[in-house]
Amino acid sequence: MSAAIATPADLLGRNCHPAKDALGADEAARLAALLPGWSLEDGKLVRTFGFNNYYRTMAFVNALAYLSHAEDHHPEMTVTYKNCIVRYDTHSVNNGQGGLSINDFICAAKAGLLFHSAAVKQ
Repeated sequence: MSAAIATPADLLGRNCHPAKDALGADEAARLAALLPGWSLEDGKLVRTFGFNNYYRTMAFVNALAYLSHAEDHHPEMTVTYKNCIVRYDTHSVNNGQGGLSINDFICAAKAGLLFHSAAVKQ
């Protein structure tokens, strides 16, 4: 399924669906390379978003929570005054052992777009 994904726009055009199979390391690296600012760390897709103040940070966090609810795929978030660290992985893959699925990359692309929107931009 992810082989047809060649650009961030390809990810943005998709929605999350229940996932059972994890992506291989090569495919995860290929998809991560499509997403500026994101990196693979300890089996998770990670990005730190920086803001000018707490209000902007929380606006992003709340908007991302709404997006996560709509996609039914929820990241781990660490929130500080001017930063939000977002970590995606999928707990249901690998027979419940976790890993990365296409859903992580779909939501990361949407989180990046959200960050660059006028509503939450620095």
